[in-house]
Amino acid sequence: MGAVGEVVTSPRLQAERDRLYRAEDDGRVRALVLALARPADWAVLGRVWQGVQTDLGWPAPGIAVSGTDACQLWFSLAEPVPAAEAHALLECLRTRFLAEVPPHRVELLPSADGVQQAPVMPALQTDSPEGDVWSAYIAPDLAPVFAETPWLDIRPGSEGQAELLSRLASISAAEYRAALPVAVPSSAGLAVSGPCTDPRQFLLQVMNDERVEMGWRIEAAKALLNPSATSACDCRRSTQASRSRSQPVPSSVSNASSGTSCGSASSHGM
Repeated sequence: MGAVGEVVTSPRLQAERDRLYRAEDDGRVRALVLALARPADWAVLGRVWQGVQTDLGWPAPGIAVSGTDACQLWFSLAEPVPAAEAHALLECLRTRFLAEVPPHRVELLPSADGVQQAPVMPALQTDSPEGDVWSAYIAPDLAPVFAETPWLDIRPGSEGQAELLSRLASISAAEYRAALPVAVPSSAGLAVSGPCTDPRQFLLQVMNDERVEMGWRIEAAKALLNPSATSACDCRRSTQASRSRSQPVPSSVSNASSGTSCGSASSHGM
């Protein structure tokens, strides 16, 4: 993360940030950020944006440029979770959708220890080699434009930023719990058959299955230490067909599978 100067705000923008991403005083978080850098390739990151909607039934995450070197997906949870649990889920998403991407190109926030959190944005990045540039939320159709220059050259407007956030919805507690078994990629080596009605039993199965990679077994053990991760739930996968705020899939995402690369621009406006 770069050094941050002025943070863009207004009463409406702050209300939207709080609605989606406000953390709890006890360290639990609602904002989960998955960032791809060097380059900030939307043709790659767009697979995650589309995949969580198609495969997990989640609402579309927000999209942002870091102001330094990354394009980001911002997930909002309706109910806060411990930082370690949030980080473990992001790691599941990384392995499921970005397995071929070198890990050093991907940043997951919050960190497992909770020290690093999702940044406040939009904000001025004061140590960028490009001069004074800005982090900002962006519309899905603009994401490909920022592949090589993931920042804004001009100060983003607070009303435009608030409007982008107003179109986003949080992942409900039921959708979050239902994704626990689905988010584990098939490469983990665990076969899950039928609906999961007992998350604790599922995590025990992962932890004790010698066919599963050790990293996944460790993450399952961590989750078992957190009572909220083992509460009863109906793990039937949700659908987003009934959402009134459904967002169209940008053409750049559908082109990703055919190898279409992202465009670039030297300056950007909102």
